[in-house]
Amino acid sequence: MTALDHAIDYDSAAYARANRLDPHHLRQVTEAFPDLAGMHLLEVGCGRGHLLRLMQDAGAKASGVDLNPQAIAQGEANDMAVASATHLPFPDAHFDGLVSVHAIEHLPELDTALAEMVRVVRPGGRLLLIYPAEPIQGIWAVPTAVILHRNPFKARQVHCHKLTPKRLRVRLADLPVTVRYERFRWRGWPQYTSVLDRRA
Repeated sequence: MTALDHAIDYDSAAYARANRLDPHHLRQVTEAFPDLAGMHLLEVGCGRGHLLRLMQDAGAKASGVDLNPQAIAQGEANDMAVASATHLPFPDAHFDGLVSVHAIEHLPELDTALAEMVRVVRPGGRLLLIYPAEPIQGIWAVPTAVILHRNPFKARQVHCHKLTPKRLRVRLADLPVTVRYERFRWRGWPQYTSVLDRRA
């Protein structure tokens, strides 16, 4: 892990407990991966494994990684490990697909992390990225900044990027992926979905 990975220290039991399952995320997973049963998937930023467990219950061979060791210690799913998105401990083309829900906006070294995520997915595989639609960078990260640092003004250090599908496409331009579809969802709270096909 690099120094930038720790620009915000996520080693927090309180932060692990604060994360909850949004049931709409499972619907987005099953839309992106209609043949979920039997698929070999990786969830990056799995937290305590709420969504990971549901994917496993649906028959996926799913693994999860998270930077917060407290989240892994409180894990509610199988096959979870502490790891950074910028250094995924898996071989090239190891997974059929990858899921990352509200993680990429936290990553200082986002371009490195995106390249790693694409690297571990096989050609013909798919990536599902869900990230906040923020009118102002960090606005949805204020509660997290309070939990982690008791300081709401660190919200822009928590959400390092104000992402949109267009901005994400620019970052992905040199990677072997094609955008399958992009969505905006208001229900719950505003967020974007980008689904990418991994090219050879």
